[in-house]
Amino acid sequence: MGVATGSMVFFSLLFLSSLPVGRAWCGWLCPTGGLQEIAAQATDKRPKIGKWNNLKYAIWVPWLGIIAAAAIMAGGIRTMDPLFLTWNGISVSQPASFIPYFIVVGGLVLLSLVAGQRAGCHYLCFMAPFMILGRKVRNRGGWQALRLSLNPDADCSQCNRCSKACPMSINVMANVRDGNLEHTECILCGSCADTCPTGVISLGFGKS
Repeated sequence: MGVATGSMVFFSLLFLSSLPVGRAWCGWLCPTGGLQEIAAQATDKRPKIGKWNNLKYAIWVPWLGIIAAAAIMAGGIRTMDPLFLTWNGISVSQPASFIPYFIVVGGLVLLSLVAGQRAGCHYLCFMAPFMILGRKVRNRGGWQALRLSLNPDADCSQCNRCSKACPMSINVMANVRDGNLEHTECILCGSCADTCPTGVISLGFGKS
């Protein structure tokens, strides 16, 4: 049909927003992230960062390929309708529509309880690659952007509070020792900076 839907507009905006603010959407605005944070209060498990993080790319690449193939078969994008296939601006407007909705919500809660805090962000989120790609582009260009930085005048006390506070289970203290806080899973929530007792870490706009 060649229609640019609301989801296409939204994902495009996620990519563009990641140029100045990285994955701040994940840390500050994402409703599924908030849902997982609530579920994480019932467990002290933390997901492992490793090969399973690549699962989201295994979802993202075929999904993006299907969309691209559909657009080509339709003869390209000919019109934009952000409210396409919605009624009064609401996509979940009928009882049957709540079934997949609650499956997704229940699945995210269950995954958080079984695998740990924000496991869905690590393993399944097909929106994260848009922002990870955008951040890589901005880092390559060396542009001014929201990022974590190290205070050269402060000394790390090795208390490990930053790593414990990170909702994405990143070993922040190891990154501090390495002198590089850039990490693809970082959502720029600022928890590490807030909990650092010596002010080694700060969140703000700057160049890499």
